Amino acid sequence: MNTTASLPAAHPTLALRDLILRKLTYTLGKPPAEARDRDWFMATALAVRDQVVERFLVQMQESRGKEGKHVYYLSLEFLIGRLLRENVGNLGLAGELRSALAELGVTIDQARLAEPDAALGNGGLGRLAACFLESMSSLAIPAFGYGIRYDHGLFRQILRDGWQQEFPEDWLSFGNPWEFARPEIRHRIGFGGEVTAEALPDGHERLRWSPGEWVDAVAYDTPVVGWRGRHVNLLRLWRARAPDPLRLDAFNRGDHHGALAEQVRAESISKVLYPSDDSPAGQELRLRQEYFFTSAALQDLVRRQIRQAGSVATLAERVSIQLNDTHPAIAVAELMRLLVDEHGVEWAEAWAITRGAISYTNHTLLPEALESWPVPLMERLLPRHMQIIYRINAAHLDAVRAAHPGDDRLLASVSLIGEDHGRRVRMGNLAFVGSHKVNGVSALHTGLMRQTVFRDFNALYPDRIVNKTNGISFRRWLMQCNPGLTDLLVDALGPRVLDAPDLLAQLRDLAGDGAFQGRFAAVKRANKEALATLLREQAGVRVDPAALFDVQIKRIHEYKRQLLNILQTVALYESMRAQPMRDWTPVVKVFAGKAAPGYHRAKLIIKLACDVARVINRDPSVRGLLKVAFLPNYNVSAAEVIVPAADLSEQISTAGMEASGTGNMKLALNGALTIGTLDGATVEMAEHIGAQNMFLFGLSAEEVTQRRDAGWRGAQAEAASDTLAEVLAAIGGGVFSPDDHGRYAELVASLRAEDWFMVAADFDAYCAAQQRAATLYRDQDAWRRTAVLNTAGMGWFSSDRSIADYASEIWGVPVAT
Repeated sequence: MNTTASLPAAHPTLALRDLILRKLTYTLGKPPAEARDRDWFMATALAVRDQVVERFLVQMQESRGKEGKHVYYLSLEFLIGRLLRENVGNLGLAGELRSALAELGVTIDQARLAEPDAALGNGGLGRLAACFLESMSSLAIPAFGYGIRYDHGLFRQILRDGWQQEFPEDWLSFGNPWEFARPEIRHRIGFGGEVTAEALPDGHERLRWSPGEWVDAVAYDTPVVGWRGRHVNLLRLWRARAPDPLRLDAFNRGDHHGALAEQVRAESISKVLYPSDDSPAGQELRLRQEYFFTSAALQDLVRRQIRQAGSVATLAERVSIQLNDTHPAIAVAELMRLLVDEHGVEWAEAWAITRGAISYTNHTLLPEALESWPVPLMERLLPRHMQIIYRINAAHLDAVRAAHPGDDRLLASVSLIGEDHGRRVRMGNLAFVGSHKVNGVSALHTGLMRQTVFRDFNALYPDRIVNKTNGISFRRWLMQCNPGLTDLLVDALGPRVLDAPDLLAQLRDLAGDGAFQGRFAAVKRANKEALATLLREQAGVRVDPAALFDVQIKRIHEYKRQLLNILQTVALYESMRAQPMRDWTPVVKVFAGKAAPGYHRAKLIIKLACDVARVINRDPSVRGLLKVAFLPNYNVSAAEVIVPAADLSEQISTAGMEASGTGNMKLALNGALTIGTLDGATVEMAEHIGAQNMFLFGLSAEEVTQRRDAGWRGAQAEAASDTLAEVLAAIGGGVFSPDDHGRYAELVASLRAEDWFMVAADFDAYCAAQQRAATLYRDQDAWRRTAVLNTAGMGWFSSDRSIADYASEIWGVPVAT
C-alpha cells in the first residue's frame, strides 16, 4: 500500500485520515483503540512528513542540472521547538488535519501537545537560527542548516525549594518522526595525533596530519518547509559515533567497560548541549563539539561542491557559509586545511576561497562570550589547525605591520593569539580575519562593535562590518501561537497580510477604533486565560487574567537584570502593604528562564525570585493585587503560550550589552507594550513603534561606560533613594529568606559596590517607568490603543526581511518574490 501518495483533491480530509490511520497501524503497530496521544502525534507527524517529502522530491527533480549558490548556516544551536503546528501551517493543511483527526476521535491539540520540544538551543541564538532557516525556505533560498543532534540538548530545569536543578532532557526517548537517519552520509573527524612533512616529487613538502583519534559524524536530516510549501530545505544534524563501537577483544577478556570506552568518549560529543566547561575535561569537550560539527559540515559541502562542479576552484562562487557566532569559527582553519591538505590548492588561492565563502555573525559584546581557547589545548587536540592559524596570523600581522609600522599596541590587539592570560587563540579575531563580511544584529550593537571589541579591525577593514538587524518568523510567533489575533488581522487588513507583514502598518488607522480595540482586547483576554491555566498547573500560582501581566522571559543572566525586576517587585509589595487605601493596579509578574549550570549568581537570582514569590503570594494583606510566578523549564512551547498573553514586555538589559533581542519583537508583535532600556533592537523598535508608545528608561550605553570609567558605586544610588535602601535592607536582612538570613548578602553587596550592571543606578528610573505603565493600564482604552500601535509597528522585524538583507548584501543569492 502506498502511504506517500498525494492527497486526492476531491477528498483531502478522508485521504489524510486514512494516511494517519495507516501510519498508526503499519508503522507504529497500534490499533486505534490502544493508541495514546503520543501515538496519534507520531502517526500524524509521519503523515504530514510525507507531504513535505513529496514537495522536496519534486523540488529536487526540478532543480537538477541547474544548481545555484547554496547557503550553509552553521550554528551550535537550533531551537526548533515543536514542529507539527509549524509544518501543518506552512503546508496549509490545518483545516484538513483538524477534520481528519476528528474523524478518528482525536483533537489536534491531543496530538500537538504530545510532541516533545527539541531541546537543541538555549535561547535567542538558537531560536534565531530556527527562524532564519524557516525564512530561507519561505524565500526559496537553497540552504542547509548544520548543527549537532544532541541526545539530551539543554537540561530540563526543575525547581526544588526555589533552587534550580538540572536533569537530562529526553526529547528523543520516543523517537523523532520528523528526521531521516542518513547512515550512508558520514564524515570522519580527527583529533590529536601529529603533523609530519611529506616530500613531493617536485621538491616541495606537504604537511600531513595523522590524527590519533577518529570519530564519525553521521547525518540526520530534518526537512524545513517554507510558507505555503514554497520550498523545502534541510536541517542536517550530526551525531557522533565511534568508528569501532565495541572492542571485541577487550569484551571477550571480560573488560566489558573498557570495551565500550571508545564509544563512550566519541558519543559524548553529541550527548549534551553546552556541557560545563569549568573543568579542563569540560573545556576540551566543548572544543571537540565545535570542531566536530564544523568539520562535518565543511566536509559535506565540499563533497557536494566537487560532485556538482568537479573541483573546489569555484567554491566561493557557489557556496556561502554563515558562522552563527564564534562557535563554528574554527571553520576558517578547517576550510584552509581541506583546501590545502586534502585538495592540493595553493595557499593564496585557498585563502581567497575561504574569505570569499565565509561570513560571520557576532552576537555579543560580552568578553566571556567571545570565545578563546588555550594554545596548549589547541596544539594537542588540533595540531594541524594551530599550524594553519599561526600562518594566517603571521601573514595578517605582516600586513598590519607594513601599514602601521611600530604600532605594537595595534599588533597585540588584532593578533589571533592573545597573551593577556596565558596564550589563547581568539576565535572572534579568527572569524573576523577569515570572513569577507562581519555583521552585527542591531544598529546599536553594530555601532558598538565598531567602537569596542572590533574597533581596531574596523580601522583596518572599514567596509567589512555591516548591520543585519535580527527578525522573527511571523509564521511561528503570530500565525501559529496567536491564531485569534491572526484571524483578527486578516479580517481587518485582508489575507495579504499573511504574506506582506508591512501591511501591519495599516493598523494605525484602527488603533482608535473602539470596536476594533474591543476585539483586540478579547483576543488578549483569551490568551491571558490560557497563560493563567499554565501558571496554575506548572507553577502552582492562581492569577487573575484581568491583572496586568508583566513578563520577563529569557535566560537568567546578570546583564539581563532579572534582579532589577525583582527589586521593583519588592518595592511595589512594600508600598501595597504600607498604603492599602490606594487604588493599585493589579499586577502579575511572570519570570521564566534557565541559568547556566555553573553560573552561581544566576541561580541565586532564581532562588530570590522564588523566595519573593512565596512570601508575596501567601500574604493576604496585598489582597491578590500582586502575584509572582516563576515558570520552570522555559522552552519554545512555553513561550508560545506566554508571548500572546503578555501585557508588558520586560527588555531591561544594561544598555550596550544586549546585541539585539528577539523576545522583544515577539512580544510587541503580539500587542505587549515594552518597558526597556535603549539597548539592542529596542532602539529600532522605538523608531518604528514610536518611543511614546513604550516605557523607556535608564542610562544609555554611553552613560553606562562613563559611569564605569568614573568608578561608580551602587551605594551612591542607595544613599539617594530611600526606596532602594529599604528594598536592599529587606533582602539583605533575610525578610525573604527567614531560614538563612545571609543568603542574599552577596547579591546586595555587589549592588552596593561596583554595580557593574547598573541595577542600583537604574532602579529609580525603572520604578518610575513601572508606575507609568500601571497608570496607563488603568485607562483601558488608552492601553488598548497603544497595544494596537505596537503590533502595527512591527512589520519590519520579520525574519524574512532579515534574510533578504543577508541574501542581497552578504550571500549574493536571489530570493523569491
